Amino acid sequence: MAGSITRNRLSLPQQYLFLQRSKTISGEGVLGPGRLEWRFRAQPTPLSRSYQVTLVLERDGTPEVRVVDPDLRLLAGGRDLPHIYHDPDRLCLYLPGTGQWDAGKRLDLTIIPWTYLWLIYFEEWLVSDDWKGGGKHPGEDDPDEGNRALRRSLRRMH
Repeated sequence: MAGSITRNRLSLPQQYLFLQRSKTISGEGVLGPGRLEWRFRAQPTPLSRSYQVTLVLERDGTPEVRVVDPDLRLLAGGRDLPHIYHDPDRLCLYLPGTGQWDAGKRLDLTIIPWTYLWLIYFEEWLVSDDWKGGGKHPGEDDPDEGNRALRRSLRRMH
């Protein structure tokens, strides 16, 4: 197709190497057969608390990001957490099926910075009870309702 760009998928070892060699993020990881796990501490602003975060990417999968500590549900004080997938709780960082993230994009340049941004919005939400991070939520009208990946991701949210 004229004008289309085909992006090569990055392998798990390539993603791991980019994470290890990043000058802007730190952490440690495990690279196994078909699976990459990266653990890092995120403090989104100098006044923020520190979060222990785990990113998991399986071969041919999509990144899953979980805040391990502190417990986000405890911090929310009984309120429903905004902008997450459930069972288990994972951060919603991009809208699947829209091209915001694909396997040709580096985790250290997309998912990790998006995690910091999500945490900034989360901390604001803790105080204001108003999610200012934007995004798509279940039940909203969407012209892309025919997109199966999008519908599936929306069902898993909230």
